[in-house]
Amino acid sequence: MRIVSFVCLLALGACRAQAHEGHPHPPSPERTQQIMQLNAQPQQQPAQQQPGLAKMFEPFSGKVRVRSDHDFLFVESSGIPDHRMMVGITAWQQQVPLPQTYVGENAWRIPLNPVPAQSPKTTKGEFLRGAIALAANGVPIFNPLNNRGEDAYLFGELDEFGGHCGRADDYHYHLAPVHLQNAVGEGTPIAVALDGYPIYGYTEPDGSPVEGLDRFNGHDDPRLGYHYHATRAYPYLNGGFHGEVTERDGQVDPQPRANPLRPALEPLRGAKITQFVESEQGGFLLTYQLDGRQGTVGYTLAADGSAAFEFVDTNGRKTKQTYTPHGPGAGGGGRRPEPPAPPRRPRPVGRAPGPPAQGAQQQRPGALSELQVSSSDVDADGRIKIDCTCDGAGVPPAVRWGRAPQGTKAFALSLWHTAPDQEKSYWVVFNIPAETTELARGSSKVGVWGLNDKRRHAYDPMCSKGPGVKTYCLTVFALSQEVDLPADTADRAGLLAAIRGATLAEGTLEFTYER
Repeated sequence: MRIVSFVCLLALGACRAQAHEGHPHPPSPERTQQIMQLNAQPQQQPAQQQPGLAKMFEPFSGKVRVRSDHDFLFVESSGIPDHRMMVGITAWQQQVPLPQTYVGENAWRIPLNPVPAQSPKTTKGEFLRGAIALAANGVPIFNPLNNRGEDAYLFGELDEFGGHCGRADDYHYHLAPVHLQNAVGEGTPIAVALDGYPIYGYTEPDGSPVEGLDRFNGHDDPRLGYHYHATRAYPYLNGGFHGEVTERDGQVDPQPRANPLRPALEPLRGAKITQFVESEQGGFLLTYQLDGRQGTVGYTLAADGSAAFEFVDTNGRKTKQTYTPHGPGAGGGGRRPEPPAPPRRPRPVGRAPGPPAQGAQQQRPGALSELQVSSSDVDADGRIKIDCTCDGAGVPPAVRWGRAPQGTKAFALSLWHTAPDQEKSYWVVFNIPAETTELARGSSKVGVWGLNDKRRHAYDPMCSKGPGVKTYCLTVFALSQEVDLPADTADRAGLLAAIRGATLAEGTLEFTYER
C-alpha cells in the first residue's frame, strides 16, 4: 500500500507532529530547525549497532526506521501497512486510513530494559485509549476492547487483519498481527508491548505449543525471559502489562500523538465496507454497501499533507472537500491537551460538531425550538455538585426544562462529554411523559433508562481521570412521538438516530467538574 513516501513524512513531521508530554507548545524556530535537521538525517542505524529488539522491524525497513539510545528503541513509521485495509468492517465511523507522522520526537518509544512491575496492570476495562503495543510493521495496536469496553472484533468493527481507523483517520490493530509471522520469520516476535516485553505468535519460537500463560497472556522462559503470546480468544495479545508503564487519561503515557486532518464523523449504521483500493492515479477508493446500495469515499494525498476527498452517498449525491494540516479536526488515539472550556451558554444542538449522518433530515434555519434547561445541582459558577460525581454519592442531578412546543408526546435526555478523542455518554433516558417538566435529584422511576458507555442501564457519575476543568453537556429533547428503541441499542448513538425527524425542540445545559 503506497500512500506517501517515508521521506515526505519526515519532512512533514517537524510541522505536524507534536512532542510527548512536556512539550505542549509549538517549538521555537531554533528547535524547529533542529527537528528538521534530525528528520533529514538517516534514522536507520547499522544492523550491528541495533539492539536485538530491532530485528522484528528489519523486514519493513522501507517503511519503518529505528534508532536507539541506552534506554529506548525509537520506532518511526506512518502507521500504514502494506496489506489491504478496512474490508469487512460492519460497524464503521466513516473514517479512512491516512498516514500519521510517528517520526522525530513523535516516534514510538519502547523500553530496552523493561522492569517487572510491582503491581502489574490489566487492560481489561483499563487503557481503553491509545496503543498498548506496536506491531513489527510500525502499526500501533490498541486494546482489543473498544473505548466502550466492548470486544471490537465481536462487534464487527475490525477488518480482515484485525484493524480499523480511529477518529483521527489513524489506522491501528486491535488484535495480534499474526499475519506478520511469515514476514518476520519463525522465532521472531510479531510485536512488542509498550512495557518493552515482546509478543510472539500462537506458538513458541521453536514451534512448540504454548503452555502456562498467566492472566496477561505471558510467561517466563529461561532463554527468552518474560514474553507475551497471541491467542485466538480474548485477550488476543497482552492482556495487561507485566512491566512498568505509566497510565494517564486512560492510556500508556507517553506515546505518539495521532494528527487529525479532518473532523471525526458519526457512525454510518448498517454500512459494510466491501472494497479499498489504490487507483492508477495514486488516489484511494473505499466502497461500502448500505441498504443494498453502494457508496464511495475517494481521496488523494498531496505532498504538503493535504487531502482532497470526494464523497458519493448511496443516493448518488457527490460532495467534495479538501482538508489541510492546519484545518480543524478531532479524534485519534494519542492524547492531546484538553480544549478550553466553551462559553457558558446553552448549545442549540445536543450533538458533537460535525456533518449530519447520511439520511439525517435537515432542519430549516429557525425550525427547531430551544428548550431552557436548568439544574439546582449546578451552582452559579456552572459547577456540578459533588454528590452527582464519583467523588460523592454518584446520584443523577436534578433537571428542569421549560415549556415544550405544541405536539410534544415525550421527552428524552442525554448527559455527554466530548473528550479529546471520543464522545462519552453517562446518562440516557427516553420516553419521559409529555407532562413532565423536571426530574428530581436521584430520580430513577421516570421514563426508560438507556445504556451508558459502560453498557449499563444506569447513571454513570462523572469521574474524570485527567487534570483540569472538564465541561459536560446535559441535553433535553422534546419529541413528537415516543421512541421505539431496543434495550441493547438504547445508547446515546442509538437515541440520536431514533429521534431524527421527531425532535421538536432541544436545549443543552453546560456545566463543569474538576477533580
